[in-house]
Amino acid sequence: MSMNYIKKVPQPQELQEIIPMTPELTRIKEERDAEIRKVITGESDKFLMIIGPCSADNETAVLDYVSRLTKVADKVKDKIIVIPRIYTNKPRTTGKGYKGMLHQPDPEKAPDLFEGVKAIRKMHIDSIKETGLTAADEMLYSENWPYLEDILSYVAIGARSVEDQQHRTVTSGMDVPAGMKNPTSGDLTVMMNSCLAGQMGHTFLYRGWEVKTSGNELAHCILRGAVNKHGQSISNYHYEDLMMLCDLYQQFDLKNPACIVDANHNNSGKQWAEQPRIVKEVLHSMRHSEDIKKLVKGVMVESYIENGNQPVDGGCYGKSITDPCLGWELSEKLILEVADLL
Repeated sequence: MSMNYIKKVPQPQELQEIIPMTPELTRIKEERDAEIRKVITGESDKFLMIIGPCSADNETAVLDYVSRLTKVADKVKDKIIVIPRIYTNKPRTTGKGYKGMLHQPDPEKAPDLFEGVKAIRKMHIDSIKETGLTAADEMLYSENWPYLEDILSYVAIGARSVEDQQHRTVTSGMDVPAGMKNPTSGDLTVMMNSCLAGQMGHTFLYRGWEVKTSGNELAHCILRGAVNKHGQSISNYHYEDLMMLCDLYQQFDLKNPACIVDANHNNSGKQWAEQPRIVKEVLHSMRHSEDIKKLVKGVMVESYIENGNQPVDGGCYGKSITDPCLGWELSEKLILEVADLL
């Protein structure tokens, strides 16, 4: 037998009892969810900024970052809804690089996946307690969604997961916005089909159950750039790209047309300092086209306390150990500038 079953992991309900959401935190999430939902449906003209570390590897630094974020979020709350990006898992299958808090909650100890899930849940809840901001995370492993479904206000489906059947069907059972990224190939039709699948109801097997979903009308697109056959980055945030996406939405006839533009990854070629320029270009396109203005609901920015990135064992506090990020001073400046430009 090639797959060894090591131990049975406690079920989501058990974890929710171990690390609970209090009634007050649940109320905060419900209010935030309702406000964010209105942006996706077009009932609100506020702008979403999903901003934070490429990988949330250290709770102390993450909470420090989000505490800074909440202060500037309060200054721009009449125009912008700030959603902390607290991404806790990374797509690493070759044995190279940081796989995220799920696998490495304590770098000095052997992997313990349930301890990883506990660490993730604790960090998200601590962040809500300290800041009042519910966060976004990436659903890298669809099996883990029930452990966090009562906490998150936004979910991203990554470029390598967006074609996966289970990610699409699990998304269809969510009640919060789920952003479907375009695949690394850049094929926008794949992204649109993923949104279509997310908005439909499905019946499927999940965690030992036959599950039936009614569809998630908040499933929408995230443009994150692509890679050509030579491994070179291809951006897809320009005016022409956004107009093309407007046309695709009309062809697919999806509910609640919406797009978030990811300013890093292949849109910036992972050049962290380019993110402010990209965000401002998107805002410029919104000013020149009413269709684009209606479609683009926000941006994603990879941001941390320090500029750039470092090796996993670099030891610099608040500096990314995965993709390079925009540092705090530039991030704060960007949020305030976006508010002025809206």
